[in-house]
Formats: sequence, C-alpha cells, structure tokens
Amino acid sequence: MSALDAELVAGLEALGLPVEADTRDRLLRFLEELLRWNRRVNLTAITDPLAALRQHLLDSLSVVPHLRGPSLLDVGSGGGLPGLPLAIVRPDLAVHSVESRQKKVSFQRHAAAVLGLGNFRAEAARVEAMVAVYPQVISRAFASLARFVELAGPRVAPGGELLAMKGRAPEDELAALPSGWQLVTMPRLTVPGLQAQRHLVILRRREEGPPAP
Repeated sequence: MSALDAELVAGLEALGLPVEADTRDRLLRFLEELLRWNRRVNLTAITDPLAALRQHLLDSLSVVPHLRGPSLLDVGSGGGLPGLPLAIVRPDLAVHSVESRQKKVSFQRHAAAVLGLGNFRAEAARVEAMVAVYPQVISRAFASLARFVELAGPRVAPGGELLAMKGRAPEDELAALPSGWQLVTMPRLTVPGLQAQRHLVILRRREEGPPAP
C-alpha cells in the first residue's frame, strides 16, 4: 500500500466512511487526473498530492453524513469539488455539477468518463439560468451566503436545503442572510489531517406563519 493510499484509508476511517478498495482506487485516480490536468488547466493551487488528498478529497467527503439525496446540485464546482468525490463514494446519489468555465467542465466530464461514473453529469452554465430544482444544493468556496442564496436559492425544491462549505463560522454572512432564509444548523466538520476550521452551513426557506386574524 502506498503512502497516499494509507493516508486515504486512515482519513476515510476517521470520517466513518466504509469504502471498498475499488472505491479508494477511484478516489486516488480522480486525484491523479486532477493534478495531471492542473498542469495545463487551472483547477487548483494545491500541487502536492498529500495536501490535495486532505484539502480536496477528505474535505469534500466530510459532508457525506449530511446528504439526503436522491440528487444533489454542486454549484461553481471548479475542478469537480465536492461533486466528483461525492459521486464516487455515493453511487446512489445523482450529482449534477454546474460550472461556468468550459475548460473545467471538460475536465469534470473527462474524469467522470475515466472513472465510469454514471451518476455524475457536468454542465457548462450559470446556476441562475437553470430551471430544475433539487432537494439539496451545495457549494464549496463559491460566494458569500447572501450571494449563494440569491443565485442558487431558486434551484432548491420545496423543503430542500442549501449547503455551504465554509472555513470559520461565517457569523457576518449569516447576519446578512435574506429575510426569506434561515439557518437550520452549522455543524463543524472535522477533516483528517487539517487543523483549519471547517463548517457546513445548512439553510432553508423560512416557513410562513399563519395568516393574521
């Protein structure tokens, strides 16, 4: 077992994710393709494989316990994060990635084809131009919460959720939330190998109260 594979095994165990060897192989192949394509397409500033494993793969997978499917929209996904790692470990989850830059979408489609991911599709589009709705919409380092709500809120199905992956708890951004949305919960994410803070901000539309008498 390589050092990178050993780190992945330890990280997945720490996250409580029972993953088979073939799934681990797919995760490492995705990482390999990400770093290979990164030499000609700007996908990530992280070029060290171990750092990328921790800051991209394990960070993306830390949200798995909060997914409730059956489908997920990943907004502004760049190099396919967190959507591609989530599609790898959750073959039952239909992941739709939307990214405005065609070169990055080309990478995502390449990676999905290489990995044989039938539950993943990538689209070169802006989220505000879409019409479909999803039970959950996720973003990773995409925009402020207010901007995320503005652009992606219409893509959330009734009773659905917006999931924003953040570093430190974004108290100022929460204070600036549009009035129609509310914080449901903000669990702290523990990412193996990372000391930096990580939080998942989960938002829902406010329920309208009863009509005035």
